[in-house]
Amino acid sequence: MHYFLLFIKKTLRFLLKPLSFLPALAVMYMIFAFSAQDGTASAGLSHKVSVKLVELADRLLHRELTAAQILIYADQIHYYVRKLGHITEYFILAVTVAFPLYVYRIRGLWLFLLAGIFCVAFAGLDEYHQSFVAGRGPSIRDVGIDSIGIFSGILLTQFFCFIGRKTIFAPLSLSKRRHSGR
Repeated sequence: MHYFLLFIKKTLRFLLKPLSFLPALAVMYMIFAFSAQDGTASAGLSHKVSVKLVELADRLLHRELTAAQILIYADQIHYYVRKLGHITEYFILAVTVAFPLYVYRIRGLWLFLLAGIFCVAFAGLDEYHQSFVAGRGPSIRDVGIDSIGIFSGILLTQFFCFIGRKTIFAPLSLSKRRHSGR
C-alpha cells in the first residue's frame, strides 16, 4: 500500500508540476488580447473603468456628483488608471510565472532573474505587437511601468512562498526527515 501511495504521489507531481504554468499562459493570452484592441477600444475600456472608480468613490464619500462632474474626474484619472492596469496585469503575470518556478526550486536571485527577464521580454514583445495595431504604438515607458508590476509580483511571490515553506509546510518536511532516518 505504501508503494502504491508513493506511486500516486509521484505521478500527480509529475503531471501537475508542468500544468502549473497554464495560468501564466492564460494571463499572457489576456495581455495579448488587450494589446490587440485598437486605440479607441482600449481607451474606451479604460475610460469605463475610470468612470466606475469615480462613481464608486462618489458613493463611498457621499459627494452626490453630477454625471458631468463624474466625467471630468474620470478624465483626470484616466491616464493613471491605464498605467495601473499595466502594473496590475504584469503583476499577475509575474506571480503566475514565478510561483511554478519556485515550485521547481528556482529561488532567490535566480528566480528574480529568470522570471524577471522572461516577463520584461514579454512586455517588450507586447509593446512591439502594439506597433501593428491601429491607434496604438510601442512605448519603452510602458515596459518600465510593466516592470514595476513584474518585480513587485516576483518579490511578493518569493516572500509568501518562503513564509509558507518555513511555517505551513515545515512540519511536512520535518516528518519526511524523521521517517528517512536523518
